[in-house]
Amino acid sequence: MSAYSFFQELHSIFRYVVMVLFIYTILMALMGWFGNRPYTNRNRLSNLFALISAHTQLLIGIVLYFLSPLVQFNSATMKDSTLRYFTVEHWVMMVIAIALITVGHSKSKKLVLPEAKHKIIALFYGIALLIIIGALAAGKIPILK
Repeated sequence: MSAYSFFQELHSIFRYVVMVLFIYTILMALMGWFGNRPYTNRNRLSNLFALISAHTQLLIGIVLYFLSPLVQFNSATMKDSTLRYFTVEHWVMMVIAIALITVGHSKSKKLVLPEAKHKIIALFYGIALLIIIGALAAGKIPILK
């Protein structure tokens, strides 16, 4: 098994961990926000684990970016939709999503009211999840293989 195939498989498998954590965290935040529930340590840990999983996936993706034969820097890259997607589009959308996740997590830590914490997490993590799903759809990468 080559380093490329190892990291490609790891990146592919780990996305399920990220998706499950994000869906769980967003649902918890929505229930907390609309149900006027307290912000518990479980909420904090859920938010944190979702953040950590996204950053871990980013690190795996960075390694994969430098190993991938689909990442090319030549005149044909922007003309070929697959090369353009992996060289430019995918990582840009993912970095934007991870920036939103990081900002949302940071903002929620500074807030005092439980409703505000839940709202910030639901909004920022939710928008990030939509960007992630959009990025996967743009590259025609099936979420469920």
